[in-house]
Amino acid sequence: MKLVFAGTPEVAVPALDALITSGRHEVAAVVTRPDAPAGRGRRLVASPVAQRAAEAGIEVLKPARPRDEDFLARLREIGPDCCPVVAYGALLPKVALDVPARGWVNLHFSLLPAWRGAAPVQHAILAGDDMTGASTFLIEEGLDSGPVYGVITEHVRPTDTSGDLLTRLAFAGAGLLAATMDGIEDGSLKAVPQPADGVTHAPKITVESAHVDWEAPALRVDRVVRGCTPAPGAWSVFRGERLKLVNLLPLPDRADLAPGQLDVHKNNVYVGTGSHAVELLWVQPQGKKPMRAADWARGVRIAPGERLGTTDVR
Repeated sequence: MKLVFAGTPEVAVPALDALITSGRHEVAAVVTRPDAPAGRGRRLVASPVAQRAAEAGIEVLKPARPRDEDFLARLREIGPDCCPVVAYGALLPKVALDVPARGWVNLHFSLLPAWRGAAPVQHAILAGDDMTGASTFLIEEGLDSGPVYGVITEHVRPTDTSGDLLTRLAFAGAGLLAATMDGIEDGSLKAVPQPADGVTHAPKITVESAHVDWEAPALRVDRVVRGCTPAPGAWSVFRGERLKLVNLLPLPDRADLAPGQLDVHKNNVYVGTGSHAVELLWVQPQGKKPMRAADWARGVRIAPGERLGTTDVR
């Protein structure tokens, strides 16, 4: 088939690579979000998908909105049979959905109908799911509600961050998307409607929702830190400034610290929660690079009884 691939971040690149190298389909063009400011200089930078497409000599389309008439005219001119999508980042209007004869097919990183929305991997970790996966489905006007072509499953490991899990799903899902394109082409795959039961939603994780509540049980604190890593990053407050929590370890055998209370040793930093303590392994102070928690604690000279989540010394 002639394909127009839609995607933007790094997580979409493995799927684009799989389609480019499949030898069975032609990736005629790529649709991606416009260049965005990045780095300290805030210079405009092309998306990872745009950069990979340029390296492969593939035409890149960067509409400000996918309903822009110039973009729609070019899409009709290319005449794709199907448009595979991975994390494009914009809602597709019906006028665009109607262009390819075999529709737009999305690779979504959950086992639909679970975790429909922008942050399925993060919410799977926040909810403590043991199993997740990826699904390919035909895009309709509803949110991730279209019929499903295929799925793969993936275990959620106890130490997985959302970044770890998303990376594995990106590579495994790339093969699923390529196989889906093959099955659509030869007629061996038929999309199956999603069940009405089991629908859950995964809205975008905000900075505020990544704020750690030390009154919560250690299990919840651990899930928030892992689910919000690398973005937007779990955080707490120390002496009136944000402290990003990069990595920690629950300690089920220790329950002698009050929520947020710090206990500093030469090579270890412990924090109390609503249940048992956790050990801070890596943190990132405001305006600085990530560092070992013990090095941070030595530098700020934590007073006895001082806590995270408050500016008071107790």
